[in-house]
Amino acid sequence: MTAEPAFDTGKGAGEGIDGAAALPGGVKGAVEAVLMVVDEPAAPALLASVIGVPEQEVLAALTELQQEYDGYTGGGPEGAPRGFELRDVAGGWRIFSRADYAPVVSKFVLEGQSARLSQAALETLAVIAYRQPVSRARVSAIRGVNVDSVVRTLVQRGFIVDAGTEPETGSLLYRTTPYFLERLGLGSLDELPQIAPHLPGLENLAEFEDTTY
Repeated sequence: MTAEPAFDTGKGAGEGIDGAAALPGGVKGAVEAVLMVVDEPAAPALLASVIGVPEQEVLAALTELQQEYDGYTGGGPEGAPRGFELRDVAGGWRIFSRADYAPVVSKFVLEGQSARLSQAALETLAVIAYRQPVSRARVSAIRGVNVDSVVRTLVQRGFIVDAGTEPETGSLLYRTTPYFLERLGLGSLDELPQIAPHLPGLENLAEFEDTTY
């Protein structure tokens, strides 16, 4: 007599189980990958449906991940907890930064990611990126406004640095930094897109190329 399967082996479930098992981290790795991108707690039933495995396997993976993040090493001596933790909240699971690191995280959010560049700063940065090395006077002429304060902001934020002086006028020149490329996800300046479609009004930068300021 053939034993009945423990769970539904229909096409969707079977494919999910095979796929998850074939991944480097198995079901646990799949659960972790999904938790890294959720913007609200994910219920075990939802995770099980997405990954294609029984809910009990997801719950076991969640428990194991939670213990790993807390420093539990499976019977051996406990290690240092990670900077993040896995919580069961509001009927679902989600990864949060650990409360112990709140001062560090707050400082990063307040002084780093939350400080967005203004439109004026973005336009000035675009001119410098496409015409570097370039002086503040030339950037001002192209944009039609004084850019002294904006340039100082860009220097302070690490997007540009000085690149020597202009031989004819002695004006300080500026160029972009590796950090600028990193934030744009570019490997080099050669990967900069054509400027005209993105910054209407700055498509005639070439007209200023031979002008001295």
